[in-house]
Amino acid sequence: MDIKIRKATVEDLPTVFNLVKEFATYLGKIEKVKTTPDEFKQQMDYFTCLIAENSKDEIVGYALFSTLFHTWSGKSIYLDDLYVKDEYRRSSVGTMLVCGLIDYAKHKKVKYLNWQVLNWNESAINFYRKMGATVGDDNLNCSFTIQ
Repeated sequence: MDIKIRKATVEDLPTVFNLVKEFATYLGKIEKVKTTPDEFKQQMDYFTCLIAENSKDEIVGYALFSTLFHTWSGKSIYLDDLYVKDEYRRSSVGTMLVCGLIDYAKHKKVKYLNWQVLNWNESAINFYRKMGATVGDDNLNCSFTIQ
């Protein structure tokens, strides 16, 4: 399979946004998507997105993340989403995106990569473990909704 990993451009964001909605639907959480394609374009300074393209230049997956400072380990990346279209799963596209993210992190001298995975998503948990990630610790998710 001929897949290319590259950094997303502003022109890619409408397609990425559609994949975000597809991912949210897969997770059963489409009602939680409150952003718009315009917000993605306006807020691009706050995130980076790697995309996976097939030989027809169609976006078939993405990794969207932000750089931050972690008090214990320094410069860090928080991976918000990693998604691959269903027909491209089990074809190494997710692995290519993770490897692209790790290469990006090394280039930027990032020391720590963090993300969340839903406890019922066994295929994702197994994928991350196979890649060498530590899955699960003693942290619980906390959030505030600011209106």
